[in-house]
Amino acid sequence: MKATPQQLVREEILALEAYSVTPAAGMIKLDAMENPYRLPEALREEVGRLVSTLPINRYPDPTAPELKARLRAAFEIPAAAAVLIGNGSDEIIQIVAQTLARQGAVLLAPEPSFVMYRVSALLAGMRYVGVPLAPDFTLDLERFLAAMREAQPAVVFIAYPNNPTGNLFPEAALARIIAEAPGLVVVDEAYHAFAGRTFLDRVPANPNLMVMRTVSKLGLAGIRLGYAAAAPEWIAELDKVRPPYNVSVVTQCVAERLLEHLDVLERQAEAVKRERAALVGRLQDLKGVAPFPTEANFILIRVPHADAVFACLKERKVLVRNLSGSHPLLADCLRLTVGTPGENALMLDALAECL
Repeated sequence: MKATPQQLVREEILALEAYSVTPAAGMIKLDAMENPYRLPEALREEVGRLVSTLPINRYPDPTAPELKARLRAAFEIPAAAAVLIGNGSDEIIQIVAQTLARQGAVLLAPEPSFVMYRVSALLAGMRYVGVPLAPDFTLDLERFLAAMREAQPAVVFIAYPNNPTGNLFPEAALARIIAEAPGLVVVDEAYHAFAGRTFLDRVPANPNLMVMRTVSKLGLAGIRLGYAAAAPEWIAELDKVRPPYNVSVVTQCVAERLLEHLDVLERQAEAVKRERAALVGRLQDLKGVAPFPTEANFILIRVPHADAVFACLKERKVLVRNLSGSHPLLADCLRLTVGTPGENALMLDALAECL
């Protein structure tokens, strides 16, 4: 008799649930931290013409020199740092975990934070250590340092700003973590366009620091491109684990062209920031809603009976992220992506009804 998947699949994989994405057809989609604005029509046409010329019958250049040069110029990556590219930053997290997964190795991160840190550690066979944040989602630095000294992690992941809470941890706290960490520290700056703060310029002076980003939140989520900058010695080892041809011809060429128009994407990010400020103010006026401080393109709120409010919003064709039950500190919390002014107005009206 043939073995079943339940007999052969690793026990920790059997215990997992696949990453779920709620169908969003016909919904006001405010659940995935996407840029709500499309590219201008002229730029869409330019990209369309470019894609029509691409040699999609050929494999992409795995070293992507033109794309890396464009990333360096667009985001001021220090010359002393080497660059790794990935199929979104999710793949880079996986690459880091797989590369450092010696027997008994530990991946450490604050909690709650981006779920893929924990998942990638599990998939790579690393031990995951989550250090709880304070009830207001601030970083308890001494507790974090104590956990780091005890666990001796091979890698520490810190989202800056944090996801799903939206807040920025203090620069001085991160600097101390980098200084005292026994291994690699990955500062995940997925939301850098909305935060205006970065550790990228500190990479040359900190040989154990890697800064990781994605272009998804800038408005290019569909092309799946992440990048990381670190000392060449780190990138050389991580690049051995990177799958060949992981970033497609289409992604490379479209990203190169659109990064020539970075000003368009940055103006959209500024529009999101303005709308974020207005949205926070209106949420504060809603009885029963407690929004948390945010420097990202989303807002975490606490409401009475989040499960019921989430279901009610969904009935009204408004899709947000229900985080209640995912971590004790996130009880009754919903995460709202900042949409267009029209989308946000409809969401607020629906939220007021549901409350």
